[in-house]
Amino acid sequence: MATDNDKEFLEYIVKELVDHPKDVKVERKVDEMGVLLSLKVNPEDMGQIIGREGSTAKAIRNLVRIVGLKNHARVNLKIEEPEGGRAPRAERKASPDDIENISL
Repeated sequence: MATDNDKEFLEYIVKELVDHPKDVKVERKVDEMGVLLSLKVNPEDMGQIIGREGSTAKAIRNLVRIVGLKNHARVNLKIEEPEGGRAPRAERKASPDDIENISL
């Protein structure tokens, strides 16, 4: 069975991507389906982990699977939704272009 290399690898990658590395938590569970890594990050860091159209999350999942393959294990990543949903986005101020595009 694979060692915790996959967990340590995931923690390292995620901590380098986020603004709040101390809030990164990874749980590792092993069952008949393989290894499940559950990732929790600060709600403010969710956007950095997911990326545009999920591209960062997809890349992280691919890397974790590759580490699993080297250890002869099937590894899946679950990104935990923060309690209460995602953090609110920073408010964006209206630009003059937005005002022109408002239809009444």
